[in-house]
Amino acid sequence: MRARNSFVGAAFALLAAGMGHSALADDIKIGEINSYSLLPSFTEPYRKGWQLAVEEINAAGGINGKKLVVISKDDGGKPADAQTAANELVSSEGVAMLTGTFLSNIGLAVSDFANQKKVFFLAAEPLTDAVTWAKGNKYTFRLRPSNYMQAAMLVEAASKLPAKRWATIAPNYEYGQSAVAVFKKLMSEKRPDIQWVDEQWPPQGKIDAGPVVQAVAQANPEAILNVTFGPDLVKLVREGNTRGLFKGREVVSFLTGEPEYLDPLKEETPEGWIVTGYPWYSIKTPEHDAFLKAYQAKYNDYPRLGSIVGYQTIKAAAAIIAKAGSTDTDKMIAAAEGISMPSPFGEITFRKIDHQSTLGAFVGKTAQKDGKGVMVDTSYKKGSDYLPSDAEVEKLRPKD
Repeated sequence: MRARNSFVGAAFALLAAGMGHSALADDIKIGEINSYSLLPSFTEPYRKGWQLAVEEINAAGGINGKKLVVISKDDGGKPADAQTAANELVSSEGVAMLTGTFLSNIGLAVSDFANQKKVFFLAAEPLTDAVTWAKGNKYTFRLRPSNYMQAAMLVEAASKLPAKRWATIAPNYEYGQSAVAVFKKLMSEKRPDIQWVDEQWPPQGKIDAGPVVQAVAQANPEAILNVTFGPDLVKLVREGNTRGLFKGREVVSFLTGEPEYLDPLKEETPEGWIVTGYPWYSIKTPEHDAFLKAYQAKYNDYPRLGSIVGYQTIKAAAAIIAKAGSTDTDKMIAAAEGISMPSPFGEITFRKIDHQSTLGAFVGKTAQKDGKGVMVDTSYKKGSDYLPSDAEVEKLRPKD
């Protein structure tokens, strides 16, 4: 009897040891969704960024000793496809959390899925304020500085311009609508004398630049707010240059200083636009130097802003899971609220009140150098300096 008990005990001990080893050996899987086929100029550098982060994390021992695996899906720029991808990642792949998305309407669709299914979602790129405020929820966090934050940074410079008559050009979907609304609000608060004389709302990715430029010129503004990006920006700049739209007019422009949007303009780059962007060639900090060196060594290419966003998204996801010591959703949420971590732009924090990170952006002016567009007169704006007070956020965000 004693021998039998010893055998059974030994068997249980081996089983327990085997289960423990298996649990330790399990990978931590993160689901990643983005519009790779629709917006490769941003999403390909973004993919390189997160792949570099995965490599670094695993080379350093993984997350609490477990290997990190990212399972990536393409949403094709369609909110419904993004939700389908999210469902497959959660139900079939068993991911610990969801990350990614680019377009604001897609970010909101995945955020809604996360809220319904009680899944942690770290939004990488979507900029609409609704992600963390009007449609914010317990399960959704965001890395990039929001429209409000970038608008506040731009308004700081734009409000000092003498121009009183302003026109706006923006893509007619969630991101463009949100950016224009918050810029106008913040600008009008600082400059009550401003007149908004025209608004143009071309469809995203399908701008007919001729009529847009003509309509703005007829309104005769002294300054223009631009929110177009990608191929739409190239078409707008080309047509605007041809017709002289920008001569003698100030232009303030979201995102235009990001290499993925500035580089294609080449010798057509307009000079003197006030922009947010990423002047990777002029940032001299130890954190950015380390990132730049690692990125160039791996890819033999310079980073775009997408590279930073992809890299920091996965670094943030890993830091949250490591702090939680678990992939339990509630534990990850508790770990993420208020967490601070390093980034290529310096230390950032995910705020408890609205789940917005304090990652900042660079503001400067466009210029040409050797037939290429660059940012000059740049300064880094910390995200924490361009967010509303807690009392204001409580009015903007629904209670969880």
